[in-house]
Amino acid sequence: MNLGDFLSQEQIIADLRATNRWEAIDELVTHLVACGKIKADHRDAIVAVVKKRETSMSTGIGFGIGIPHASTDLVEDVTGALGRSRQGVNFDALDNQPVSLVLLFLVPQGQFQRHLHTLANIAKLFHNREFRQGLEEAPDASAILRIINDQSGPK
Repeated sequence: MNLGDFLSQEQIIADLRATNRWEAIDELVTHLVACGKIKADHRDAIVAVVKKRETSMSTGIGFGIGIPHASTDLVEDVTGALGRSRQGVNFDALDNQPVSLVLLFLVPQGQFQRHLHTLANIAKLFHNREFRQGLEEAPDASAILRIINDQSGPK
């Protein structure tokens, strides 16, 4: 599964307000509730499972990228949200640098292979410097989604 398969324009926050990884997770999950991608009464449980995963090891992979993720039985299909921070988010990243792009994604419980495959595809995509730079410089969510769709392959 590619990033463009589960991300729509409404799931992109072009100006993330968060200053640290915990706030970023809260903001992105709250955004998924506002978009109708997760139920409001599941918000706290989803935040908890993502934060639990993040506590075991930061998903700040370097190069200004954070990919908080989790499996949960509270979603029926892969979903996620992308936030871009112009000021940078303290994500406890591997390279100790602030994160400007935070992609939170959720996979249904028990779909381990799908989870790994999705994570691998996302990491490969974000490894491309030109792709990251394009997302960072895009004027709005629409332009961000165009870049994602151009780069993440056919749906």
